[in-house]
Amino acid sequence: MQVFVWQNPELTVTVPVRPDGKISTPLNEDMPAVGKTPSQLARDIEKVLSEYVRSPHVNVIVTLPASAFSQVKVIGQVLHPAAVPYREGMTVLDAVLAVGGLGNFAAGNRARLVRIENGKEAEIHVRLDALVNNGDMSQNLKLRPGDVLVVPESRF
Repeated sequence: MQVFVWQNPELTVTVPVRPDGKISTPLNEDMPAVGKTPSQLARDIEKVLSEYVRSPHVNVIVTLPASAFSQVKVIGQVLHPAAVPYREGMTVLDAVLAVGGLGNFAAGNRARLVRIENGKEAEIHVRLDALVNNGDMSQNLKLRPGDVLVVPESRF
């Protein structure tokens, strides 16, 4: 997001929202941003800046809105299927833990990661049982925004 401070170019910055939901701007290291409208965030930044700048006027412009591509979906036989917010460095294990783990009827070693690469759908097989129950970290693949982790039901 871009934080524009009128007549203060040294305070005008483009910053990402961190995984903890906060932003860092000049003169303010930890401003909560998640769950606020751009106007609410601008007013909060103005309050902090008013200690340093006389009558600051701040505009916040969202440059990269949250979308389906900033999520990883985990579906099938997990405790709580959900779309999980993507964060840099996220792995398969992070996503599985975020949805409460594998369900009782999960065929974890037949799980697959569905990913769009170069406009085409690709499937990557993931042995989740080996990862979750045996600690096989070779199965702890890095995720990308927009990935879908599918955990099928076991066959009896």
